[in-house]
Formats: sequence, structure tokens, C-alpha cells
Amino acid sequence: MIPAGTRKAVSMKTDIEIAQAAELLPITQVAEKIGIEAEDLEVYGKYKAKLSEDYIEKIKKNPQGRLILVTAINPTPAGEGKTTITVGLGQAFAKLGKKAVIALREPSLGPCFGIKGGAAGGGYSQVVPMEDLNLHFTGDFHAITSANNLLAALLDNHIQQGNLLRIDTRQIIWKRCLDMNDRALRNIVVGLGGKTDGMVREDHFVITVASEIMAILCLASDFKDLKERLARIIVAYNDSGDPVTAGDLQAVGAMAALLKDAMKPNLIQTLEHTPALVHGGPFANIAHGCNSVMATKTALKMADYVITEAGFGADLGAEKFFDIKCRMADLKPEAVVLVATIRALKYNGGVAKEDLSHKDLKALQAGIVNLEKHIENIHKYGVPIVVALNAFVSDTPEEIDYVRQFCEDRDCAFALSEVWEKGGAGGTALAQKVLDTLEKKESFFAPLYEDGLSLTEKIHTIASEIYGAGGVTYTAAAKKQLERLEREGFGKLPVCIAKTQYSLSDDPKLLGRPVGFEMHVREAYVSAGAGFVVVLTGDVMTMPGLPKNPAAYRIDVDDEGRIVGLF
Repeated sequence: MIPAGTRKAVSMKTDIEIAQAAELLPITQVAEKIGIEAEDLEVYGKYKAKLSEDYIEKIKKNPQGRLILVTAINPTPAGEGKTTITVGLGQAFAKLGKKAVIALREPSLGPCFGIKGGAAGGGYSQVVPMEDLNLHFTGDFHAITSANNLLAALLDNHIQQGNLLRIDTRQIIWKRCLDMNDRALRNIVVGLGGKTDGMVREDHFVITVASEIMAILCLASDFKDLKERLARIIVAYNDSGDPVTAGDLQAVGAMAALLKDAMKPNLIQTLEHTPALVHGGPFANIAHGCNSVMATKTALKMADYVITEAGFGADLGAEKFFDIKCRMADLKPEAVVLVATIRALKYNGGVAKEDLSHKDLKALQAGIVNLEKHIENIHKYGVPIVVALNAFVSDTPEEIDYVRQFCEDRDCAFALSEVWEKGGAGGTALAQKVLDTLEKKESFFAPLYEDGLSLTEKIHTIASEIYGAGGVTYTAAAKKQLERLEREGFGKLPVCIAKTQYSLSDDPKLLGRPVGFEMHVREAYVSAGAGFVVVLTGDVMTMPGLPKNPAAYRIDVDDEGRIVGLF
């Protein structure tokens, strides 16, 4: 939705009105522009398609494109516009005559009906069809949810039918999932009723984007790898303390059948008909926050430039993109676009949301330390940075100049982005800065830590180097869990830290650049199929709840059958 009084008044249309007024090309024509024939597509109506397995295999011999990551400072109520800039940058590359493809995640229904109301970009830099993308799209999330819950059903059925694997019902770790914010399902009891209704036990739900199935689909390199990863999922422990897997439950074949089509990347377009692969959708605050390896690697064979994004701030999305996705998939990012707004920086400097439109250099100077920390963090990975300042009408020349000089003093290119208002034309200056950076600065990308470190050493490295923590504390339960994971041979895996997105710390109230704080680890478990250890910190939840005034209140279908209220 347009932030009232902040954007230039070129149009007062909402994002969904802009999207609905757009003239879309048939997806076959969008595909044809980058050399994809109609026979290489599996179409879902007129404007959506999946890439066929044959096409993905056929282009593997193509030259490799260049990978650009878009990330951001920590999110604030003022908004940063990371997806909008990702889409606008792709459109800008096309304006400059470059062959570019955008690679994004699919939105979750949870935040669409909760806080965000949609996640397709904004203004004149959106991916479309916007309503389809934000709602059911091509059914990938439904397939993931079904596969997750099939495994849960097979697990409980195995116990009911004699429990030959001797599963200890007190050590079941597999959770059911739902792609909706529903706090009442976080902790439940199943099996109530008669003898035929199953074993009474405590159970739990996570949101679909936090399911290990989502992570597996997004990290699998091909269908064979998908099945191998599914087989490794640990669902419980037996009465001897040994892990019980999805392979032990003979669940892999049926789960793979549900995921067969979901594995194929989805092709749609931007408002300016730039191709976009939108596939997978793990959250970055509770999962690894990147679109699928399949989509990214396919895009790199489709185009000369691939522009992808990682969720929330760089402390979450970019860190996990670098340390989990790039590590596993052998990806080599060559540039990072770091998104910020003057409004968000002033918010980090202590200004209330309702006062952000007023010039305040002092608050900007106080809050820019958040941007500074993210710049320092990305430099630790050896990747050159372009800072993209998302323009608002309330920004003053003095404030813009201050941010520009601040970035250039820290060896970052800088560009003002106007892609919300002008689409690709508003991003050509940013695109040129990215192209110049690719040409003049070499990327020396390397992950932050080595595989051989212990799990606690990896946690401490991220907490101190990326978040700025002075130390890490563990609950007694978390200590035991990490020790057990080391004994079971999972110590060489990367760690996926679940943390609030609103702060560099695990306390959402600590804005700016907190230092010397203690990070609190309360739980750890392995996602053996995905290939990482999940570490829960603070009070972050893997099943979010709805706010007091959810976006669902404003979403409707009008008398002409058009969806309204998505933004």
C-alpha cells in the first residue's frame, strides 16, 4: 500500500490497482523473449507457467550468468521496499538492454492476511499476476503442506498400528504445518477420543514456510536429491534414543509424488514484462529465507544477470543466503544491493513513525549505524556493495547527500532508487552502479565460518561477527540438544538461527546498532534433510499469530469479481 503522504503524487492508485490495470503479455511471449519455447513450459492459465524438466536439463550447458543479491537494513514500520527494488532493478537492467531474470520467493498466506497484505513488490515495480502470486499461485505451498502433514499422519499411524520402530512418543519432533498465522495451533493435544483415534500426545504446528519440507524443496539440486533429503528427515527418536527417519517410515515415495510438480520453478513477469522465476518461500527469521536453488541455478543459465533477494535484513537473509544456500549450492554472488530508506534510518535513530517525514539530520546520524553494521557484515563475505536508497518525497537533499557520503566513505557505491514511482526507468542509475561495480570490483566471496567448527562456535561466530553480541547464553535444554547433535554427527552442518527480524539482537526493542548484548538460545534441533541445525533465540515463534487488526479485514472480492485490499 502507498505510505500516505510519502510518495510523489504521480498516482494515488494502490499496488493492486496498478497491477490490475497493467496489460500483461501471455506467459509464452514473455518466455519467448529469453529463448524459451512454448513446449518448454507447463502453463497454468494465461500468465503463469512452470519450466519443464527437459528445459532445465537442456540449458545446463549454457554459460553462467552473474548473481546479484538484494538485501536490506533491519525492517521497520517505515518500510524499506526490498522486493520493490529487486523487481525495479530487473526492469532497469532490461531498459539498459541487458538480459536479466529476477529470482524471488513465493509469498506466504500467513503474512498476506496478517500484516503485509501481499509481497509482490510495489508501485510500478511489481511481479504479476499479483493476486495469483499472493494467494494460491501454482499450488506449491499446498503441496509442501500436504507432504509435511502426510508424514505426520504416517508417523501417528505407525504408532497406532503396533509401533514396530519402537518410537518413543515423548520424543516425537516432527510437527504438522499450515500456511496461515494461527497461534492457537502452536501447542495442541492429538489423539483424543477412543482407542481407534490414535495415541494421546502433545503435538505442535509450524507455519508452512518454517517446515523442513519447504527448506528441502528450496535446497534440493534435483529430484533425486529431493528424495534423498526427504529420506533423511528425523521425525522422532526410539526408546533406545536412536533417530527415526521419514525413510524408516516408508514415506518418501508418497511425499515425492506430492512434490513432483512443486519442484519445478514458476515463471511470471513484471509490470514491464521482465521474466521472473518465483519459487519457494522460507521465512528468513525462522528459516533460511531464500528462493529455491533450482530457480536460482536455472535463472543463471537463462540470463546474463540474475537478481535475487533474501528475506528481512542482511543479518538474517543475507547471512543465511551466504552461509547456507551459497555453501550448499556452490553459488558465487558477485555484488550485493543493500536497501535502505532515510525514514527507516531516522526510525532507528529514535524518531516516532508519525514524525518521519520531517527533516532530522541528527536522528539520521544516530540511526545510520544500523546501515553501517550491515555494510561491515557484507564486507566480511568479500562481496562488493551498492547501497540503494529508496526515495521518498519527504527526503531532503541534505539527508540524501549525507547518506551518499557515508556510503562512499565505506567503499560502497550509492544510488537513489525511484522504481516505486517510475518502474524500470527509475532504477537505471542503480542498475548502472551495479554494472560498474561488477566491472570494476572483484568478488572474493567466502562463507563466514568453516564447516569444521563446533555448533556452539558457529553460533558464537554469527552472534558476535554479524549481530554484534558480546556473548551467547544457552538454556539447559539447548545445551543438551547441541551436545546430542554433535554426538550424532551433525556438528559439521551450518546453523540456521531463528531470531527477530526487527533488531540485530534477539530483542526486537533494541534498534540501531546494539553492542555487547547477550544472545539467548532456548532450543536447537536438526533439519537433517535440509542439512542445517536450527537454533531458536529469544521469543521468536515458528507459528506466528495474527495482529489485532489483521490485513484480512481489508481483503475482499467486489461485485465485478475483482480481489481488493491486497497491497
